[in-house]
Amino acid sequence: MANVSSSNGLEKRPKLRFPGFDDPWKAEKLSDFAERVTRKNTNNETSLPLTISSKDGLVDQISYFNKTVASKDMSGYYLLKNGEYAYNKSYSVGYDFGSVKRLDRYDMGALSTLYICFALKKHDSDFIKAYFDSLKWYREIYMISAEGARNHGLLNVPTDEFFDTKHYIPQDLAEQRKIANFMIALERRIVAQQSLVDNLKKYKRGLSKAVFSTNSELFPKSTVASLGELFPFIRNGFVGTVTPFFTSQENGVRYLQGTNIHDGKISDETAFYVTQAFNQKHSKNILKSNDILVVQSGHVGECAVVGDNYAGSNCHALIIMSNGGECASDYICQYINSDDGKKKIAAITTGNTIKHILATSIANIEVPLPSKKDQQRIAELLNSWDNRIEQEIRNLCKLVRIKEGLLQQLFI
Repeated sequence: MANVSSSNGLEKRPKLRFPGFDDPWKAEKLSDFAERVTRKNTNNETSLPLTISSKDGLVDQISYFNKTVASKDMSGYYLLKNGEYAYNKSYSVGYDFGSVKRLDRYDMGALSTLYICFALKKHDSDFIKAYFDSLKWYREIYMISAEGARNHGLLNVPTDEFFDTKHYIPQDLAEQRKIANFMIALERRIVAQQSLVDNLKKYKRGLSKAVFSTNSELFPKSTVASLGELFPFIRNGFVGTVTPFFTSQENGVRYLQGTNIHDGKISDETAFYVTQAFNQKHSKNILKSNDILVVQSGHVGECAVVGDNYAGSNCHALIIMSNGGECASDYICQYINSDDGKKKIAAITTGNTIKHILATSIANIEVPLPSKKDQQRIAELLNSWDNRIEQEIRNLCKLVRIKEGLLQQLFI
């Protein structure tokens, strides 16, 4: 691929192109290369209700919602066939002007008349699919959607104006195919990477189940003890208003919150610091290396061990388990994050809108307890799998970023 000028006077070219292609791309109305689909499911040719997910595309409602939200009688719905497209005017996070998706998973399906459906008259369908994934067409929707005219999450996009929107398309089918094949190959690589991550997580869950079982053949001498017995200091972190105590990194103290804890690790997802005065006032919450933190509200039960890099920090709405030295912190953390541990956390969780757990309740949770040497062996084993999973997740995120960048450079 080569970087090229995105425009030359009235001629339009993408920023990145494959060798051998230099012709400018032509502006076409959607109606030039697509026609509206309005056929109805009159004879109930399909009983499969569809919905559009901005992330997953056209999917059946039962798989997506675990139920159907369509009418029992879908004869008035559009009948969409494989290879045809639908525009969802609902906005969602990252998709401010909705999404256009092609029906790939099924031969046909029924779709609400709230959607705008169309079929291609010309051009490579895989290229057009990738083009709509690029969101380059948003500038046109922005021009025709009335500002502030959103009704229950739906954009006010008139159908006739939608088909009048302008799109830049290469006229050489070979270039369309080249781009389409490249994006298909990249998407398959992303799917394979996601599958690897999912399988690693599945294997690790099975491994956790095996080692934490009280009847485990691996560690038959395990006993059972409550967290309150193992950790004499289990307390709720500060839960008051912190806003007046915001400060900068230069003269402040790192302040950990629930948003900093995911998948058994502490991250710098949110950089938050408090003053030295606030830190001293709440000195009982100053963290030490090997303390265990448990998220107290929100995504409750997420657990992580405090490393040397976070020792001395303070915390907000996190349960602190100060290690009494009788057990390995990493082992306890792995247990709380295991399926068995999550079930026990769920049993003590309260609240409907915002979930919540208390230190007094978590102290009663019982955990299997092999020898400390075996605890360390288990923790090392499971931590090694976490590190592998984390690395593959980073690789997945890198591939997704590459795809997002290419979608912006390969299309106009």
